[in-house]
Amino acid sequence: MKKKVLEIIALLKNRYPEALCALQYEKDYELLFAVRLSAQCTDERVNKVAPVLFERFPSLESIAGADLGEVEDIIHSCGFFRAKAKDIVLAANMLIEKYGGKVPSTMEELITLPGVGRKTANLILGDIFNAPGSVVVDTHCIRLANRMGLAVGKDPYKVEMQLAELIPPEKQSDFCHRIVQFGRDTCTARSPKCDECPLCDIC
Repeated sequence: MKKKVLEIIALLKNRYPEALCALQYEKDYELLFAVRLSAQCTDERVNKVAPVLFERFPSLESIAGADLGEVEDIIHSCGFFRAKAKDIVLAANMLIEKYGGKVPSTMEELITLPGVGRKTANLILGDIFNAPGSVVVDTHCIRLANRMGLAVGKDPYKVEMQLAELIPPEKQSDFCHRIVQFGRDTCTARSPKCDECPLCDIC
């Protein structure tokens, strides 16, 4: 199985040389909040809305002191806007009060922030801190891991643990970015393009 995984990793790297996060950001905390906005929302939509939010509130302090209603208005099109606005403002305050205005660098600290779960924390750890052992499990990852026989079940934590055992720690973050790209353009939920898939022989 590990040999199969290494082959999958190599084929995906060949197809997507740059393993990039689809969310656009300039500051560490902007990625944190962009991920919160992305829940049940497309990255494309978030990349249109987040710049408006960060232009209106250009610092962590301004977000922490923002009027909730104004934040809600800006992010309305991302869905679940009330919960997301509340989490973003509360998290901004917590970053300032508890972490000195810095995004923390451990799983244990990150998941104490409002609206931050393991998926978001792993993304931050991998993209901001280049920490090995960061498996970001989203719907694409769950679907493809099951489809390719790398994991069983739909529970995000269980899928994360199964993949963590198979994928070398230093390759986990990049693998997850590539699997998202792959799930969007080739191995789609409906009508996957198996005839043009580089993994069809080992899937």
